[in-house]
Amino acid sequence: MNERILISCVQLQRSLAEHRDRLDARHAELIVPPVQQQLSEAELLALIPDVDGMIAGDDQVTRAVLERAGRLRIVSKWGVGTDAIDLGAAAELGIRVTNTPGMFGDEVADVVIGYLVLLARHLHRIDTAVRAGEWAKPTGVSLAGRTMGVVGLGHIGRAVARRSLAMNMRVLGFEIDPANSASAAQLGVEVVSLASLLAESDVVSLNAPLTPETRHLLDAANLGRLRRGAWIINTARGGLVDEAALAAVLGTGQVGAAALDVFEVEPLPMESPLRRFPQVILGSHNASNSIDAGHRTSEAAIDNLIRGLDEVRR
Repeated sequence: MNERILISCVQLQRSLAEHRDRLDARHAELIVPPVQQQLSEAELLALIPDVDGMIAGDDQVTRAVLERAGRLRIVSKWGVGTDAIDLGAAAELGIRVTNTPGMFGDEVADVVIGYLVLLARHLHRIDTAVRAGEWAKPTGVSLAGRTMGVVGLGHIGRAVARRSLAMNMRVLGFEIDPANSASAAQLGVEVVSLASLLAESDVVSLNAPLTPETRHLLDAANLGRLRRGAWIINTARGGLVDEAALAAVLGTGQVGAAALDVFEVEPLPMESPLRRFPQVILGSHNASNSIDAGHRTSEAAIDNLIRGLDEVRR
């Protein structure tokens, strides 16, 4: 019986022709369903029963999905975050779960700085105005001498810190992993408590994984601890921010502006209150998406898939 491989990662789907020979060499049947951002639990339940391996994006790989996957041996996550995968259920069922850390730290950090400059100099608003026949000249702010707070000092967070330091910003960092903290300190990051970071930062960049401990890290209480008028940049996971609480403080000026590449529900619902604030830049969970990063991440995800198919037996 030929192996059946489900490819639900949008980025790999778009470049599948570049990598297909490696999968075709296994004489595998590829299942490539239409995906906008991720597959829901219901969609996966219909696809998963006869699948041997999966290269997943941000799909809802729940316990119910894994229990229905009678042949599944490996879930190879394209990217880093495995928060949408029930890791406990996978371990119980003997299903290997892998990811691809360290693949696009520079790409995500570049987007953080891009958002930072847009917020500081209103370039996106100027473009819109000029296209409309206006000649806008909004006054911006200088970034040198301001304080960047980086929440999460892993590969991506440290890349953000390096760029911020190069722009002559003071950089504060918060991290629970001592090794990451030590590496960041060597760069010149001042590692502090979360409370201190929120109180002292002009800009807060979220670069932490989504875990039960970090879900709604920026809730109403912590948003209230921010320096008034601070900016928030989130390129990590939407669940790090309580969006209802953020909308409330955007309305009061407690948060001056935000750039959000990720959301609690994706794509962003039309009824989201975040849409009504002109000081919020809205992204499409696309910060890691470059040709170079996509290629190396797809290769790593396929490596993990093949290794899992060869090594795991059910």
